[in-house]
Parts: sequence; structure tokens; C-alpha cells
Amino acid sequence: MKRQLMWMARSGTAALVMLAGCSNSHAQPSPDRAVAPAASVNQTQAPQSSKAAIAIHVKTALENRLNPHEARFGTGTGSPCSTSSARMLTAECGSAAEATGVDASFALEQIEHHDGFATLRSVAKKLQTAVARYRQLGCANNPTEASTRHACLEPAALIAQGFQDLRDGANLGLGGR
Repeated sequence: MKRQLMWMARSGTAALVMLAGCSNSHAQPSPDRAVAPAASVNQTQAPQSSKAAIAIHVKTALENRLNPHEARFGTGTGSPCSTSSARMLTAECGSAAEATGVDASFALEQIEHHDGFATLRSVAKKLQTAVARYRQLGCANNPTEASTRHACLEPAALIAQGFQDLRDGANLGLGGR
């Protein structure tokens, strides 16, 4: 009787070991066994906050607008609106100014009901003002008066740097600024 009990105990233990999967399979996974993705295995990862998701969306959407305009018109000293460019008082800068204004308006639309985009909001509003001033002065029509030409310098300089400033504002938005 004692032997039967011992045999049953050993058999039961062996069955439990097999059911529990306590084998060497952890060291070498079976090709038939599916591996769970890391995210489902490690549930300690914090979910992305809604503010972070909004900031990423704004940055991505703005980048999609800025990249083709920046490729077409350039930025900084490579822009036709650079104060060192002979094209600053031409229709080419006027077109760059319009594109910059459209991108600034788009940025403001994207962040309209969201907090944490102070830099982007400020930059976009300054760019809208610069574009309006450039247009109002008639800078793209090569004005002949020295005072008008001089007045075109400030808005043109802001416009020339506009694409990069919008991008920087979106990047700072990722940090809540």
C-alpha cells in the first residue's frame, strides 16, 4: 500500500510538472510556440499621454506641410526672402511669404484648442503679422522708395526664417512649451 501511494504521488508530481510547463523550454523556445510581443509581456510601460499624442500629431501634420514648402523656397539665407538675397523684393519672395503664412495659419488651426504650444503659437502669430506687413508694403513688387524697401527688411527676415521657426515651435510643443 505504501508503494502504491508513493507511485501515485510521483505520477501526480510528474503530471503537474508537465502541465505547468516546468521544462527547459524557457531556455530554447519551440518554433511552434508563439512569442508574445514585448508590449503585452511588459505591462509596466506607461501609456502615451493625450498631450504627448496631440503634440506628436501637430508636429507630424506641420512637418508634412513645411517640408515641401521648405524644399521649394529654402530657409534662412537660402530663402528668397533673406535680407541678403537679391530676390527679397520679388514675386519669388512673395510666393514664399504666402506659403509661410499658410503654414502659420495651419499651425494655429492645429493647436487652437490645446494648451502647451506657447512658442508655436507666438511664432505663428508673428509670421502672420510679418506676411501681412510684407504684403501691405508691396515688398514683392520691388518698391522704389528707400523707406519702403527698408521697411521690408524686418518682415522679410522673419519670413525667411519662418519654416524653421515653425518647426522649432512644434518641437518645443513636444516638451509642453
